[in-house]
Amino acid sequence: MARRPGAPAGYGEEFTFVSPLVKYLLFFFNMLFWGLPPSLCPQVISMVMVAVGVYARLMKHAAALAYLAVDPAILLIVVGVLMFLLTFCGCIGSLRENICLLQTFSLCLTIVFLLQLAAGVLGFVFSDKARGKVSEIINNAIVHYRDDLDLQNLIDFGQKKFSCCGGISYKDWSQNMYFNCSEDNPSRERCSVPYSCCLPTLNQAVINTMCGQGMQALDYSEASNVIYTNGCIDKLVNWIHSNLFLLGGVALGLAIPQLVGILLSQILVNQIKDQIKLQLYNQQHRADPWY
Repeated sequence: MARRPGAPAGYGEEFTFVSPLVKYLLFFFNMLFWGLPPSLCPQVISMVMVAVGVYARLMKHAAALAYLAVDPAILLIVVGVLMFLLTFCGCIGSLRENICLLQTFSLCLTIVFLLQLAAGVLGFVFSDKARGKVSEIINNAIVHYRDDLDLQNLIDFGQKKFSCCGGISYKDWSQNMYFNCSEDNPSRERCSVPYSCCLPTLNQAVINTMCGQGMQALDYSEASNVIYTNGCIDKLVNWIHSNLFLLGGVALGLAIPQLVGILLSQILVNQIKDQIKLQLYNQQHRADPWY
């Protein structure tokens, strides 16, 4: 059959611009991006995260963890919703060749990438303000140490992990009403510090939860024989400085998959647009005698 002059040569009814390699590579990327095997649906995982977050938010009436920078329950809900949105748009958009879903997937990844980049830059430029914010968070956590068991466990873990006590020093625990050193404090823990501030004891079968009794009344030299006297803020800053390459590697490891996802989605979108143009061309010239 004769072909119309100027018509795309070799573009028949069965020809497609959409590459199956790009299409299914983007589909499996959404699985691997979250570190999940293809047999485990990421949408199910994200819905479980949202359900756990909602349950934790509704059941925690005290909401002491809300005194942190972000309530972990709210953070879990946001991450779960974002994860569901990303994986749904990426998987369904690639399989169904839906431009709208693919553009949404690409836009969400771009926003997440830019937010991560902005957070890193702002944290580096305004390091003093970031340190002040961290100090505020730790002080709030100290004040509400006994208000919530999860918060208490989190602080104890951090103090044991970084071998520290309090924010600036161990005497910051006087901000807590139970550990306050004032004379009118009736608490048995008056002028004490949590057991997680105590130096580890070898071959200790039972944890002595009263090892920090009266430590705030001692000076630094005396208290250092029993507990950690350095604050957690300096220990945290020193840990960050000594692990900059590790943190940079983690940031790069998160950024590269995001950029790959953005690139694959945009390539697939352009291929789908070319395929739509071809279909429109075929429909317009189907009745032409030279088609």
